[in-house]
Amino acid sequence: LGCFCLSEAASGSDAFALQTRATKDGDHYVINGSKMWITNSAEADIFLVFANVDPSKGYKGITCFVVERDMGVVIAKKEKKLGIRASSTCQLSFDDVRVPAANVLGEVGKGYKIAIEILNEGRIGIAAQMLGIAQGAFDVALPYLFQRKQFGQFIGDFQAMQHQYAQIAVDIEAARLLTYNAARLKEEGKPFIKEAAMAKLYASQVAERASSKAVEWMGGVGFTRDVPAEKFYRDCKIGAIYEGTSNIQLQTIAKILSKDYRE
Repeated sequence: LGCFCLSEAASGSDAFALQTRATKDGDHYVINGSKMWITNSAEADIFLVFANVDPSKGYKGITCFVVERDMGVVIAKKEKKLGIRASSTCQLSFDDVRVPAANVLGEVGKGYKIAIEILNEGRIGIAAQMLGIAQGAFDVALPYLFQRKQFGQFIGDFQAMQHQYAQIAVDIEAARLLTYNAARLKEEGKPFIKEAAMAKLYASQVAERASSKAVEWMGGVGFTRDVPAEKFYRDCKIGAIYEGTSNIQLQTIAKILSKDYRE
């Protein structure tokens, strides 16, 4: 199992402001620094670590290293999270970790390109994850609306409720099409960065709306752990944060649109 080690305490959305350093020492590099919010790191054996070999070059000094756990990676802290608890999220420490120069992934100073490519592609995966959460919450809640009666009829037959679940169904289908379209473009080797950002942004918004409504529709039962609605509600929030926050997605979309319409 591998993990992607980019984020740090002082470099979240501004990922290329990372402070982790890699110093050349013969046929090795010595890595010093720390990483935060690293998914699957408690279980991983392979770590893709981004470190700067020449800070004077800015982001063009960032290099990606393939680091093995037994080289000295330390799990400093496992986070206790609101959601997505099935995967670990940890802080990592690198103290004089020696890595063979042969473990540079790609070229020295080209790590920023690798990071960007992984993030751009990863947004399609996060969109799919959020789509699954939205659909899961919807599928859990809808049957309940036609099992529980109030005032002599199923609560799913009240017009106010009908309008709510009809709208969520539309939102989920729109998120699905955005996600599938971004994946199709990527698979065909066509430009997909804007579409991936749109899919990730919208699917995360839909996941929040759908899971929140699922809890509401199920009432008190939805607020308990007897049904999974509350889990979907907790799990969805990360969609607006990782692989680029919602504001970063909007910035990415706007940057591409402004370039297209200026030319």
